[in-house]
Amino acid sequence: MTSKKLIDMLNKALSMELQASIQYMMNHVMVYGIYSESIADVFKKTGIQEMKHAESISERIDYVGGEPTTKPAPITLGKTAEQSLNLAVKAEEDAIAAYRDIVKAAEAEADYTTRELIEDILAQEEDHHNTFTTLLQK
Repeated sequence: MTSKKLIDMLNKALSMELQASIQYMMNHVMVYGIYSESIADVFKKTGIQEMKHAESISERIDYVGGEPTTKPAPITLGKTAEQSLNLAVKAEEDAIAAYRDIVKAAEAEADYTTRELIEDILAQEEDHHNTFTTLLQK
């Protein structure tokens, strides 16, 4: 049986995925400037991936007997492309840290399915982080 602590951790991750999905989609719509076309596409593709993460985590929470949250973490939009990218880097760093903690907790509970799901998502979040930090390089 999955503990309340692990379900709560998964719901926090879900709220972060909902936040990232909304934030990145709004960045996609609202990014302006000389590189906006290429950056907008990155935000759009990443936002779609984040929504898929939210779906997977929601399904897992439901399966283990929890109630998936519908509330995103606070959404913060930058006023420039650079600000938006910096906020995206921070969001990815927060997700990476949270997912590493969930992997440890799932392992401790012998919940190998949750561990594997989160490890897969963690790898994608690290890729997102790399993409956003690369875009910020001058």
